[in-house]
Amino acid sequence: MRKLLIFFIVTSSLTGCVRKEILDDVNLETGSAYDYIDNQIRGTALIPVYLPDKSVENKTFTASSSLSRDFLRDIQRQSSDPLVTGSVKVVLFGEKLAKQKGILALIDSFQRDPSIGAGLYLTVTEGEAKNIIEGKYGKRGNAVYLSNLIRHNMKSKDLPKTNLQRFLFDFHQKGKSPYLPQIRSLSDEQIEISGISFFRYGRVVETIPASEMLYFKLLVDNYSEGTLKVNIDKEIASIESIRSKFKMKLVARNPNTVNVKIKLKAMLNEYTGASVKPKDIKKIEKKVEKDIESVCLKLTKDFQDKKIDPVGFGHFIKSKTRHFDFKKWDTDYQYLKVNVDAEVSIVESGVIE
Repeated sequence: MRKLLIFFIVTSSLTGCVRKEILDDVNLETGSAYDYIDNQIRGTALIPVYLPDKSVENKTFTASSSLSRDFLRDIQRQSSDPLVTGSVKVVLFGEKLAKQKGILALIDSFQRDPSIGAGLYLTVTEGEAKNIIEGKYGKRGNAVYLSNLIRHNMKSKDLPKTNLQRFLFDFHQKGKSPYLPQIRSLSDEQIEISGISFFRYGRVVETIPASEMLYFKLLVDNYSEGTLKVNIDKEIASIESIRSKFKMKLVARNPNTVNVKIKLKAMLNEYTGASVKPKDIKKIEKKVEKDIESVCLKLTKDFQDKKIDPVGFGHFIKSKTRHFDFKKWDTDYQYLKVNVDAEVSIVESGVIE
């Protein structure tokens, strides 16, 4: 009996230390957007309002401050209920903020907030982030739509995996540069992923279009699905269910030379020709290989010109080098030679004549 009494006392004491939040009495922030306006950071918090018909109305609160976290205090004064950040799914950074001010201060505040998960999706927007987060996308709320859009394109399309945890890992990892997806508005009810933005010291210094995302993903991530179209003479071929692997090998020094081997397997989904012969399959494979090698080499050279390393060549060479000097690497990186070798196999193509 005495032990039972002690148990209830301890349990009651511990329960009293936990801050209680009743869902009906708080505003759950599910997304946020940040812009750089008039030398201040403007923050917009997205709050879902659940309607009787089970649809979601998107409500926003906006405030500006010279400090990245002050806007939360100001928004609390606008909200009829306490604002809780534990349900944030996605954060949008406006183009001007990402390029001029940088996002490191905001990123730091996210990682210090214990209620925010490491799987938080981050993205850069074309134009102001506020305009995008205030759109009307689907019936489940903008935060769900945006996070599902990013997750879907990472899993089965051309966007390489990235989130708050990966961004921080790449930022703190010497010899690696972070990147985030870029989105743009097509209308008040439609958005799309328009490219990938690359960061140097927390600022966007380079962005590639959607047409080059597939090739960048081949350099940094393994494909499990995806689609690619190529022109063969006067015909067009479409391959899908792309599965790929990449491997880097240091083959020379002074200057450092890295061979990147990309193996890709896919099925032929569509071909505009009258029939598909074995020689046509070979042509398609060779054309895809040529495109991969050409575009991937272009990307690596562009990264060297911008002094960013999203592929992680520096980190890779460090793992192969004793007493690696990162100060020297800043110069050596500009002279790095990269060779890309693509091996494409179409493993299924339907009926072949």
